[in-house]
Amino acid sequence: MSPAKPNVRTLEILKRVVSENFRDHIPGYSFAIACLVAVALSTAYTAYAMKGIVDEAFVSKDAKLVWLICFSLFAAFVIRGFASYGQAVALSRVSNSIVARYQKRLAAHLMTLPLEFFDERRSGQVAALLSQNISGIRDVLNLTVTSTARDMLSFVSLLAVMVYQDWLLSIVVLLMAPALLFGLRFFSRRLKEVALKGIRLNGIFFGTMQETIQGIAVVKAFTMERALEARVEDVIVAVENRSNQLARLSERNAPVTESFAGLMLAGVLAYAAYRSIYFNVPPGAFFSFFTALLLLYDPLRRLAKLQVQMERAAVHARMIYDLLDMEPRQRDLPDAKPLRPTEARIEFRDVSFAYGTDTVLNGVSFVAEGGKTTALVGPSGAGKSTIMNLIPRFYDPKGGEILIDGQDIAHVTKQSLREHLAYVSQQPYLFEGSIRNNIRYGRPDATDAEVEEAARLAYAHDFILAQPQGYDTPVGENGVTLSGGQRQRLSIARALVRNAPILLLDEATSALDTESEAAVQKALDEAMTGRTVVVIAHRLSTVVRADKIVVMQQGRVVEEGDHETLAKLNDGLYARLSQLGFSA
Repeated sequence: MSPAKPNVRTLEILKRVVSENFRDHIPGYSFAIACLVAVALSTAYTAYAMKGIVDEAFVSKDAKLVWLICFSLFAAFVIRGFASYGQAVALSRVSNSIVARYQKRLAAHLMTLPLEFFDERRSGQVAALLSQNISGIRDVLNLTVTSTARDMLSFVSLLAVMVYQDWLLSIVVLLMAPALLFGLRFFSRRLKEVALKGIRLNGIFFGTMQETIQGIAVVKAFTMERALEARVEDVIVAVENRSNQLARLSERNAPVTESFAGLMLAGVLAYAAYRSIYFNVPPGAFFSFFTALLLLYDPLRRLAKLQVQMERAAVHARMIYDLLDMEPRQRDLPDAKPLRPTEARIEFRDVSFAYGTDTVLNGVSFVAEGGKTTALVGPSGAGKSTIMNLIPRFYDPKGGEILIDGQDIAHVTKQSLREHLAYVSQQPYLFEGSIRNNIRYGRPDATDAEVEEAARLAYAHDFILAQPQGYDTPVGENGVTLSGGQRQRLSIARALVRNAPILLLDEATSALDTESEAAVQKALDEAMTGRTVVVIAHRLSTVVRADKIVVMQQGRVVEEGDHETLAKLNDGLYARLSQLGFSA
């Protein structure tokens, strides 16, 4: 890759960041720039005043003028101190606002992305990408403002002092600068690639650690500690090596800049000593020039590192924009209308689906009648879960149609479709927060009375009241403080409080003991009355209650009917599954 391409890409990122953020923060940046200008000018004045102090104190010996100059120097440092404080606070406020803004944008955008996005990425890697890279947007703007208002202005004003005091020596110094800039440009070429790899490795590390923590019980049960420890160590070593390489590339300019500064200072001192010894030139101008040169080192060093820092910030910012620019694959069609269910009758017409090149459903057709229960039965891999995922449009079919009361769900808004669905998965998921809030996620506007009624229907009310804080008890990460049966009952309560006409159940009682299953099944029987229910059945007890059973095998519907009808087919798949204890 040629060195010009990263610069062009960095410039594009810079333009986008500025166009999206600068206008909204003009007051804050204006104040910060004013403070940075004050810092730059007060720094330049410090160098300029040195001539007067040296000449008046050591040559003219004018005490009054020396006191006046000293007081002005003190005032310049006070102004510089307050200006530095003001710009730091102002930039921090703006930076925090920008970070919060992009966090909100990313959180909202992630909600629009399809399940394929999350299927292809580990959650730890997504979290690491967000936490590490969002600062890139902030850094691009901060580097632009501080480099322009403080460093560039300091450089120009101090250079003006140098030229004013000794133009010939200033020209000599300026002639040496291009060599320094060329060397720093050479060092920054590989930084972008190394920074990008470092970010990816950090994502792998966070994902591995999250996976280990979440599965710690399995790790300990199967004595996998050593194996996982070795795996984590390999990732950590890779991250460490990449970080060391990044540090070497980022700081490689230090020997160059320090050597360059030492050469300039030594040369200036030799030149000034020569003129003072042999030509009796007053030292005031030299001290002013020398002070300006010393003060020039810091802004020059920061400007020299600007490209390296900007490249790193641009890498982070680009990864954020790559995510924000990712188009949702399941946008509502232009003619999409709100779903208006009547009977909530679900019909699959010749539906096909594939995950990539792996065909899962092939010409599936069946009807789940409104207000009745339809059970999906079949061996593992038959396509039952895929059907359950197609109804809420977690995925779109590759062919065929799915209709609810004659309305093709591809032509209704996803929001209205999902508002009329309630879903209970086989593995219940609880969010950080209280029990009450977890139930209320089913319908955010539900009253406390409605939440408690749903808990009663799910036979969860009694065990909730037994918790230390009742309904306000925190559940911990994914309900770690509750048993599997308790989590499932809360998940069922969350579905019941939604009061939707369509209920999707992935064998909602599978995690319950016999007593709890009987209680919850009664609640479900009552809750399912008048609703269209599609259930993935793993137990015979669930299937017996179903109005219709759809038997699937290898992505096709092979049998349909009720329990009594299908059980009589001695050579049928359903009959064989029933005889095996029905763990399909």
